Amino acid sequence: MQFDHAGIATTDAAALADLFADLLGAPVAHEERFEGMTVVFLELENGYFELLEPHAEGAISRFLDSRGPGIHHVALATDDIEAALDRARDLGLDLIDERPRPGAWGHDVAFLHPESTGGVLVEFVQH
Repeated sequence: MQFDHAGIATTDAAALADLFADLLGAPVAHEERFEGMTVVFLELENGYFELLEPHAEGAISRFLDSRGPGIHHVALATDDIEAALDRARDLGLDLIDERPRPGAWGHDVAFLHPESTGGVLVEFVQH
């Protein structure tokens, strides 16, 4: 597996994208509305920042309400998401997603519960 992206919850994806474009030279690689939020991927040399701005009630709006803006999750790319989930199960980790589901950019994704991964919400993503 390799680092794919860090998901960042924000109340203003456009403003944060502009800031990171100026600060890091990170251009927008992809943008879409997905599951009640705007999702913006900024391209870095070795992965992406994924900016998540909610427009409806959901996981990101609840995150912002309870914790405020900031890093929401870390995503790791895998060539075999089912095998990655099986390995997590074998290790006794709690899964949020028992099976892969459609994610942003048309990728398959699955999340591991942060209570079993040291407080880090981990996403597996298969391109």
